[in-house]
Amino acid sequence: MTIAIGDKLPAATFKEKTSDGPVEISTEQLFNGKRVVLFAVPGAFTPTCSLNHLPGYLENRDTILSKGVDDIAVVAVNDWHVMGAWAQSSGGMGKIHFLADWDAGFTKALGLDTDLSAGGLGVRSKRYSMLVEDGVVKSLNVEESPGQATVSGAARMLEQL
Repeated sequence: MTIAIGDKLPAATFKEKTSDGPVEISTEQLFNGKRVVLFAVPGAFTPTCSLNHLPGYLENRDTILSKGVDDIAVVAVNDWHVMGAWAQSSGGMGKIHFLADWDAGFTKALGLDTDLSAGGLGVRSKRYSMLVEDGVVKSLNVEESPGQATVSGAARMLEQL
């Protein structure tokens, strides 16, 4: 079953690289009592993710936060080393959360996993964005194709805030 608007997010724990090393962040810590924009990418450093999807959220970070959003996070089925390197190289370190869903546990619990083995990537996340309020999905935008970042892009999310 795929998560839907009105559903509560499943419990999960992510890893995130910080200046002090890796930390674990639970869905409770990230979402409880907060309004958060979460977007997911099939993989850090992949072309659409790095050139189209992530930049929109970084460029519009302040505008998104000015709309009453407490935090922005990106999640991918990658390890925390890769997510940390992506945060560093993109200039996003400390601006948004770069969450490693290393075993795809969160992604699978959402029902938003996809098998990209044909492209050499294995099990990954579908590309999506969502607005989450106190752990409940308020908007959900899932791309039909992993090579597109329009439905789930920052411009679309800004329209929904």
